[in-house]
Amino acid sequence: MTPKSRTASSKKSKPPAPRRIAVVGAGIAGITCARTLAQAGHQVTVFEKSRGAGGRMSTRDTEFGSFDHGTQYFTVRDERFEKALASTPGLIRPWSASTVRILDALGRVVASALPPKEAHWVATPGMNALVRHWAQPLADAGQLLVQTQVTRIEPDTLHPERWQLQTEGEGASSHVHSGFDAVVLAVPAEQAHALLVSSQQGPALAKQISAVNVAPCWTLMLAFPQVPQPTLPLLGPHWNAARSTHHRIAWLARESSKPGRGQIERWTVQASPEWSERHLEDDAERIKAKLIKAFSEVTGIRAEPPYAEVHRWRFAQTTEPLGKSHAWDASARIGACGDWCLGHRAEDGFLSGLEMALEIC
Repeated sequence: MTPKSRTASSKKSKPPAPRRIAVVGAGIAGITCARTLAQAGHQVTVFEKSRGAGGRMSTRDTEFGSFDHGTQYFTVRDERFEKALASTPGLIRPWSASTVRILDALGRVVASALPPKEAHWVATPGMNALVRHWAQPLADAGQLLVQTQVTRIEPDTLHPERWQLQTEGEGASSHVHSGFDAVVLAVPAEQAHALLVSSQQGPALAKQISAVNVAPCWTLMLAFPQVPQPTLPLLGPHWNAARSTHHRIAWLARESSKPGRGQIERWTVQASPEWSERHLEDDAERIKAKLIKAFSEVTGIRAEPPYAEVHRWRFAQTTEPLGKSHAWDASARIGACGDWCLGHRAEDGFLSGLEMALEIC
């Protein structure tokens, strides 16, 4: 090899210069994307409107124990997800999903749900632990900005070839973050679309995203601290989780059956997409009463729960996915990722964020 050819080869293999990248959203897709970019040497800032990382892999802490009121569990089918989980020893544990049942509209067991070979996994002590663990290095480096909502994407005032983001924080405080070479929207499809349209940026990307449809979900959380007792070790059915064909309820899970949780009897109940859509704007107390009634009909549990709360997920289960792992507008240098690109599983979110980062790298 001549000196000239060695120089040419060296130039060709030289890695791209580090870039500044903004990631909007700190769910599993956003954090996976951000940490992959950071590991590749890029400077990343993650913007999250809530109080912490997690997205729908969320956990609600109460005086009676925790509730995984978003993602209930996850499965592992892709070796890249499996490898990433292997880097968090002790954080992920199997849940006895062999007890999952399919119920008819009256709560009668009609079948087992999933093949026994597909393990159901949960993070401990709550589902949010996994994403928060992955997000911790970003937080420690000051690269995770929580309670910070991005309201507009626009060209950088001083360097128009780059991007700046307008944000709102606590107390309606506003701020401008500038100097980004690329922006990734790791938020629900409808929110990503709305931000692009209101910012008048990435019209081609916005058009792609507009085809995605994600159904809402009302979630009920119940606690029965009177259980367990020596004479009443278990309340209601002898299964830990079930899919239901009841017109209101699609899923029920005994939270206290999950590893690493407290023992107080707790249930998470997720309404069907159709029912949630019809009652999306109903009063929360009315929703609570209706779902408690349906819970009693399905489980036979008539006891009054000392704790009962509902949570509305406007964007929960993808009914019409994007059909590819991510969307990227190379000319605008704006991308979008999320579980809605491929489906609605936690692994879909991970793979979407990973592929989005690799596109940019």
